[in-house]
Amino acid sequence: MAAWLKRNFFSSPLSTALTVALVALAVWLGPRLVDWALVGAVFRTADPEDCRKATGACWAVIAEKHRVMLFGTYPYDQHWRGLVAVALIFAMMLASTVRAFWSWRLLLAWVAAMAAALALQFGGFLGLPHVPTTRWGGLPLTMLLFLGTVAGGVPLAIVLALGRRSDLPAIRMLSIGYIETIRGVPLVNVLFMASLMIPLFLPEGVNFDKLLRAQVGMILFFAAYAAEVVRGGLQAVPRGQYEAADSLGASTWDRTVRIVLPQALRIVIPPLVNDIIRAFKNTSLLLIIGLFDVLGGTMAALEDPNWSRFYAEAYLFVAAIYFVVCFSMSQYSQRLETSLARGRNF
Repeated sequence: MAAWLKRNFFSSPLSTALTVALVALAVWLGPRLVDWALVGAVFRTADPEDCRKATGACWAVIAEKHRVMLFGTYPYDQHWRGLVAVALIFAMMLASTVRAFWSWRLLLAWVAAMAAALALQFGGFLGLPHVPTTRWGGLPLTMLLFLGTVAGGVPLAIVLALGRRSDLPAIRMLSIGYIETIRGVPLVNVLFMASLMIPLFLPEGVNFDKLLRAQVGMILFFAAYAAEVVRGGLQAVPRGQYEAADSLGASTWDRTVRIVLPQALRIVIPPLVNDIIRAFKNTSLLLIIGLFDVLGGTMAALEDPNWSRFYAEAYLFVAAIYFVVCFSMSQYSQRLETSLARGRNF
């Protein structure tokens, strides 16, 4: 233990000074934080006046407004549908972390789960009232758009990365042009184009759902960044792997799909997960085009003047949701990278 402490916290004069300063800050700030968050906090009340009289945090705002925060403008009496949809998504994400389940059956299970989640959100069958996408919001909207972005963006990114390394000039130039153009534009601009500009170029009477347009914009944006990550992995695969495949008489398709691409994707797990995490956080920008994700739902909940002053507690709750999801993905990617790297050195 002493050796570990010295190596991590007291390895140099600067490290020692920083450790002492952080410990002093924790000693000074810790009791105040505990008093605000726990001792003097109000955890549940229907009267905001109780929170105004309290000396600590007002966590009661979450208890009172959590349904608006988590489900946005979705019909109140149908919130259970969004809850089931989110539960399906998180159950599938958890199942996907078990490598024993990795097979075509898991892919079919994902398709079935996403179809069920979308069906629940839409309704219009078995007595469930139809809910248009303009009423969708909160955590179900965030998760559905995030998964749609990754599911549609990763295959497109692989195609773009392979196209950029193609020997055919036309394909290579088209891939380069697309990647560099999208990477040079902020996501906000892409979302505005998808939401406001595209309808102007469509024939009269022809229109696409705003949610679908936003989904397409996020897929195109994500794919452009992920394509460069995949291209880096393709470049990192040793030349000998290509030559070995050619010496065995493998076709270009077999060489790419069975030999090169699996190695490239294994190499780029950390940066690719970074892009995936960023895609999850980018869903908060949907508020700009009028789609109420979990952050937008929280802002809508705080429009109630009785509870608006307790915005810090509400945003801390949202931050905790983002942190849990992003941190979980980060930790799993590290374990997956370590697991896949065992016994593979080149």
